[in-house]
Amino acid sequence: MGHIDDATNDFYGEFHDYEGTMPAMGGLKGYIKQNGLPRIIYLDKHSTYKNNRKNKYTDWPFRDEEELTQFGRACKQLGIELIFADSPQAKGRIERVFKTLQDRLVKELRLANAKTIEEANAVLRKYLPMFNQKFQIEAKKSGDYHRPVDKRIKINEILSVQTQRCLRNDRTVVHCKQWYQVLAKTRAASVTVYEYLNGQMAIKHGGTRLQYKSIEGPLPRVTPIIARKVKPRFRTVPQKGSYWRDGFKLPGSLITNLSADRQD
Repeated sequence: MGHIDDATNDFYGEFHDYEGTMPAMGGLKGYIKQNGLPRIIYLDKHSTYKNNRKNKYTDWPFRDEEELTQFGRACKQLGIELIFADSPQAKGRIERVFKTLQDRLVKELRLANAKTIEEANAVLRKYLPMFNQKFQIEAKKSGDYHRPVDKRIKINEILSVQTQRCLRNDRTVVHCKQWYQVLAKTRAASVTVYEYLNGQMAIKHGGTRLQYKSIEGPLPRVTPIIARKVKPRFRTVPQKGSYWRDGFKLPGSLITNLSADRQD
């Protein structure tokens, strides 16, 4: 996850397992800690940053409001504007930096015998000051548009995955297939589950942290499988006295008359 200053080419980066919400927030937190809050971030349309689902209504005044991703919601709360590039070529500056690092940084990691992400980040922290000293340029105008982080801003709360969950009548919450029992008495119909960058979790309602514990959920309902009854083959039996049952028989009077005729 890399960030480059558009005015000075100053680069900041971190190694992560994948490109997703948590790594994006973690990289942004490290950049803010080092440089301050940026005013604008120029990035691609990855699903981590932008909701790419098509809106049902796009014409004014019925235009649907775009649903923000977790990263977009965090940037909005921090007062950071997001601009999305329409092509990889539009973000050529950061792409060229990645290409340079894929050549030079890989050799540094090999020389340092770095085999884990923690070791790679330790090498990167020592390497970036030398890298920026070599490739950093002077801005055309003096001044810094980065804003200092106000102490009243709870950056750890903002840079977290926040999910709305329904609170059941027995004060239980289901999140990521795990059941939690809220210990505090509350009449809230829904709560917000916070997942922090350090791996911890909290359940809140209106900014108030609620005590909870992990519990085992109810056993899933098992629907018994009823064996299918095979219908016996039904054979129609003709009625008594029917030709199809007893065969064709002449009446007794007719047989007597026929016998008399033969005798004659």
